Amino acid sequence: MLAAPLLPLLLPVAAYADGDAKAGERAFTSKCASCHRVGPNARGGFGPQLNGIVGRQAGTTDYRYSDAMKTAGFAWSEERLRAFVKSPGKVVPGNKMLFWGMRDEQEINDLLAYLRTFP
Repeated sequence: MLAAPLLPLLLPVAAYADGDAKAGERAFTSKCASCHRVGPNARGGFGPQLNGIVGRQAGTTDYRYSDAMKTAGFAWSEERLRAFVKSPGKVVPGNKMLFWGMRDEQEINDLLAYLRTFP
């Protein structure tokens, strides 16, 4: 009986974590791969490599970050990545990422699922 009122509170959490890594790979390829790399040989180039991004301190890989990113003062969580992918300039004003943002929630879920496959 007690679980029924809590069900609506649990549904958004489950949906939030859902994502299709295969679809996320397609999103990464079409929207991210021109600047970012993932995988065993990934290195920073036009943008930083994204292996192990969740939990990593912002502005700390083999990439020449903007001062804004180097001094952001946070570690990347999935929530922060989600917000950054939607609007990079709102999360880290003054960063140098040239990206208008993603709006589709499922596409972002899929992208995050794909990035989780590169710890």
